[in-house]
Formats: sequence, C-alpha cells, structure tokens
Amino acid sequence: MKTVQAGNRNAALRALVAIAVLVALTAALFLFAPEEAYNWIKAIHVIAVISWMAGMLYLPRLFVYHANAEKGSVQSETFKVMERRLLRAIINPAMIVSWVMGLWLAWKGFGFHGGWLHAKIAAVVLMSGVHGYLSAAVRKFSEDRNEKPAKHWRIVNEVPTLLMIAIVILVIVKPF
Repeated sequence: MKTVQAGNRNAALRALVAIAVLVALTAALFLFAPEEAYNWIKAIHVIAVISWMAGMLYLPRLFVYHANAEKGSVQSETFKVMERRLLRAIINPAMIVSWVMGLWLAWKGFGFHGGWLHAKIAAVVLMSGVHGYLSAAVRKFSEDRNEKPAKHWRIVNEVPTLLMIAIVILVIVKPF
C-alpha cells in the first residue's frame, strides 16, 4: 500500500510541476511576446481540451471493466490505481487548464459575446458536471462502494462524446 501512496504522490507532484511550468511559460509569453499570446493560448487550450477529453473517454471505460472485477482482487486494486492516477495526473489538470485558457480566450477574443459562445460555455459546464460525477465514482470505486453495473458505465461513456460533438460544432460552425 505504501508504494501505491508513493506512486500517487509522485503522480500528483508531476502534475503540479507540469502546471507550474505551464504557468511560468504563459507568464513569459505575456511578458516577452504579448502580440503572439492569443495564438499560443489557443494552442494550449486545444491541447488541454484534447487531454481532458482523452481522460473523460477512458475513465468510464475503466469503470466498465472495474465494475465486473471482484472486490479486493488484484485486478480491482489495479483499476483503482489506474483510475486515481488518470483523474489526478491528467483529467483534473487538463480541465483546469482548459477552463482558465478558455475563459481568457472568450474574454479576449469575443468579450463573452455571442449566442454560440454562451451555448458552448453551458456545454462545458455540463462536461464539468460529468467530470464531477466521474470523480465521485473514482472515490466510490476506491472504497469498494460502486453499485452501478457495467452497462451504466457504458452509457455514461457516451455522454462526454455527445457533449464534445456539440462543443466542437458550436466553436467551428457558430450556428447562432
């Protein structure tokens, strides 16, 4: 158990270091090349969104397999580690960076105007709600308290996909 805790601390430390490096580089960008900041922030935002979505699509898939694993088994314990690390080292930091950079882009690029932008932000709020639901599920699985069958997690796995489709259409097509 001590090696699992050490692994979790190491993963959390790596995530914090990555965020600190990102913040430092972003600050340097604003100081030394402010005219280029918008495009770099947009690039960072897209990278963070891709990372967030990768985790949001993978985590419920892990739950599908974990729900079928016997509680206390080696397989179940392995899923617990995978889920916790995925959430803490990838999904959480990627969501934070997505929100911070996305809000800055919405302010700087659009002044928070546009029906499509409001709809996109609403969809991202829903995505964040799904993120919260999945975070609570990680906690329940880690405590062997999951009561949802694998079929539930298969259905939940589709929700981020549907929200992602809506968000991409809103950003690219700007229908209103």
